[in-house]
Amino acid sequence: MKIAYVTHTRFPTEKAHGHQVMQVCSALASLGHEVHLIAPTVGDASTIDPFTYYGFERTFQVDWLKNFDALSSAWVPGALSFHVSMRSYSDALDAFFHDKDFDLLYARSPAIIDSLVSTFIPTIIELHTIPKRNLRTFVKDCNRCTNIVALTHPMRGELCALGVHADRVLVEGDGVQMDRFSCMPSQDDAKRTYALPRNRVVIGYVGSLATFDRLGKGVDIVVDALSLLKDQGRDVYGLIVGGPEKWMKQLQTQAFHRGLSETDIQFHPPVPSSRVAEALSAIDICIYPAPDSPHPYFQRDTSPLKLFEYLAACRPVVCADIPPLGDIVNETSVWLTQPGDPREIARAVEAITDRPDEAMDRVQRGHQIAKEHDWKKRMERILKHCL
Repeated sequence: MKIAYVTHTRFPTEKAHGHQVMQVCSALASLGHEVHLIAPTVGDASTIDPFTYYGFERTFQVDWLKNFDALSSAWVPGALSFHVSMRSYSDALDAFFHDKDFDLLYARSPAIIDSLVSTFIPTIIELHTIPKRNLRTFVKDCNRCTNIVALTHPMRGELCALGVHADRVLVEGDGVQMDRFSCMPSQDDAKRTYALPRNRVVIGYVGSLATFDRLGKGVDIVVDALSLLKDQGRDVYGLIVGGPEKWMKQLQTQAFHRGLSETDIQFHPPVPSSRVAEALSAIDICIYPAPDSPHPYFQRDTSPLKLFEYLAACRPVVCADIPPLGDIVNETSVWLTQPGDPREIARAVEAITDRPDEAMDRVQRGHQIAKEHDWKKRMERILKHCL
């Protein structure tokens, strides 16, 4: 098939969704389809080669459509800039698809559904959240799509409750590129790269520290857990790899106030996706925390790339027990803890270090889960269900 993946934001981008878009397009191409990634000209993004930026093979084509970038305009008010940009981009999409013979359109943004379904080309929308406004229009647009991919069952339940046709909604979480974890460096080499102590249990987190640039992902709870373990006499060390920088500085201040020094914890800037496996190889126990929060991100939407990476790296995982992750893991594959509770994280770390055979059993089950969520298998399931 000839497939167009349509994104509405600047591309490439340092945001996590850019990596996910590349993975989906690469997986579709690996299944033998002709794939075109369509993106607007926003800022200077179109001057950056995305394949070099993300470290991917050049297996599909990227087309930037010329549109008016109101977000960079000095004379368009901020409140209107997004709408003006989207109107311009919609016009560009209409012109682009007018004489193209694509078999399938794929997108992850509700903002462009109307433009895509108006082409009368079969359209799949992959939803990573549910908009707060204009829900009637949103539901109508979803029901014009061939299928809707919801990341989690809680998201699917809310979509159906809103009126989206249940027979069109399938659940498929995010995925992982398994081959990036097939030849990981030795743990000794990885610990040497990050200057980590070889004789201490390293507990770590690798990933973004916040989502939407304003919602913390709970890494402060990992810092508190490390402080508790130190007070209990546990010989542990922390490695936090991620950004943005302002969030990292807040964590460094917190660690200092909790009695942790450079001999107890290291904060490292974000690493490119090509180096995630190396970072995880340096860690003995991976932590996926979450705050005790009613925010939809934690209660409905998240299907975290980092959790799949932890499982693919064959590391014991301590994981916050939040509703969306019930689609992926349970107590047979990870150690589940109450969101927002550093004491439970500390107890789980103790259990892993004290019962290594049990830890290895769960690691093996987690690795099998990761294999089923390989990007290629994921996209193959989606296309089989939808077409």
